[in-house]
Amino acid sequence: MDCIFCKIIAGEIPSNKVYEDDQILAFRDINPQAPVHVLIIPKTHIACADEITEANSAIVAHIFSKIPMIAKEAGANNGYRVITNCGEDGAQTVKHLHFHILGGKKLSEQMA
Repeated sequence: MDCIFCKIIAGEIPSNKVYEDDQILAFRDINPQAPVHVLIIPKTHIACADEITEANSAIVAHIFSKIPMIAKEAGANNGYRVITNCGEDGAQTVKHLHFHILGGKKLSEQMA
C-alpha cells in the first residue's frame, strides 16, 4: 500500500510525534492551519469515516478519549476544533482516517 500515514506509522517517514500508543499516533501537521495543528491517526488503516464499522469503531472511541489530553499538551488550552475529512468533496487528501485538532487561537466560526 502506498499510504503516507502508514509509512509514518512504520517509521519510514519521520514525523513530529506528540503522542503514541499501541493503537494511535498523533503528530504535528507539516502545513499547520493554526498555531496548534495536530493529526491523530489510527495505526490500523481505515480509509475514511465511511469505513468506520461496529468492528473497528473502538479505535475511534479511543482516539476521542485521548483528544483532550493531546490538545492540551499541544497547547490548545482555551478550546479547539476536531475535524475529519472524507472523500473528494470533503477535501480528504490522504486516504487514511485522520482527525485534525486545531487550536491555539480564536478560530473563525466559518467552516467553509
